[in-house]
Amino acid sequence: MGIWDRLKKELIDIVEWTDDSSNTLVHRFERFNNEIKWGAKLIVREGQSAVFVNMGKIADVFTPGMYTLDSKNLPILSTLLGWKYGFESPFKCEVYFVNTRKFPDQKWGTMNPVMLRDAEFGPVRLRAFGTYVFRVNDPAVFLRDLVGTEGRFTTDEIINQFRNIIVTRLGDAMGESRIAVLDLAAHYNELGDFLTGAIGPEFGKYGVELSHLLVENVSLPPEVEQALDKRSSMGVIGNMHAYTQYQAAEALRDAARNQGAAGQMSGLGVGMIMANTLGQSVSGAAASAVPPPMPGAAGPVFHVAINGQPTGPFGAEAVRERVASGQVTRETLVWKPGLAGWMAASQVPEVAAMFAAIPPPVPPATPGA
Repeated sequence: MGIWDRLKKELIDIVEWTDDSSNTLVHRFERFNNEIKWGAKLIVREGQSAVFVNMGKIADVFTPGMYTLDSKNLPILSTLLGWKYGFESPFKCEVYFVNTRKFPDQKWGTMNPVMLRDAEFGPVRLRAFGTYVFRVNDPAVFLRDLVGTEGRFTTDEIINQFRNIIVTRLGDAMGESRIAVLDLAAHYNELGDFLTGAIGPEFGKYGVELSHLLVENVSLPPEVEQALDKRSSMGVIGNMHAYTQYQAAEALRDAARNQGAAGQMSGLGVGMIMANTLGQSVSGAAASAVPPPMPGAAGPVFHVAINGQPTGPFGAEAVRERVASGQVTRETLVWKPGLAGWMAASQVPEVAAMFAAIPPPVPPATPGA
């Protein structure tokens, strides 16, 4: 360092830092022999904090504003230096400017899959990645626990540690959220908020605030994704039988366009397959056109007039139960397919036979008997 540079540094009585980078977290203000003039001006801009360190100990911390460096604004440092009766000579002290603005778009991602137990698929391996936003909210803790005595500290020196914290807590957080794997895409916002709350205290130990964490993607292993793609394709196709007919028709058309002998033979083979497929389709359609027999419809069915209202149809067993309970008597009107009209139950042979085990009504008593 030249003589002029030394003199210039000694004559400067303004302590400030303007950041031209996009990733600097801490900058140490350089001064010849770390000497600062008594009464110098300290300028701390928005998004900054200034930390004074004396003999390896953190003394005073300044928030944004302009200050005159004297015993009034440096109470802790004045005590450390023993300024009891005023002091006007230059003093030695390290000044660290800490960038307290937010640092967005910091990347995180899993280097290896995270093992989870899903309610639908069981044990699965997931990969995830996204971004997060952080800021230094406690400059003294950040300087003491992470920076140390480095003259310049950037985000490149801390993002790996932050990423490891996120990935380490990711498995626990996703397991506690109990969100199904197939529903994760619809809950990225909720998952990001959950992770922010779960991981935030870990960042706080370093004097850093985790403002927000975003989950951009959660993916399954390639083989599982292929299986899901096949499953989705089956769902899109829908009717497999109709799809097979369509494929056979397409193959027959392509074979017909081929004029060679091989094409004729392949066309003949495809035609036989097509005929077989269509035959199965027609027979299946014909079989499906015949409804199955109705339960309890074996034998004749009867309609019974009860309380003046037609009821039924009933099978023979159901009518027999009503005869036994007295709900259907010999005079009850009954109709079945084939009868011209309603008839008394005693006149319908099938129903009349049901009264064989039931005694007729007792005749009225004869007068004078």
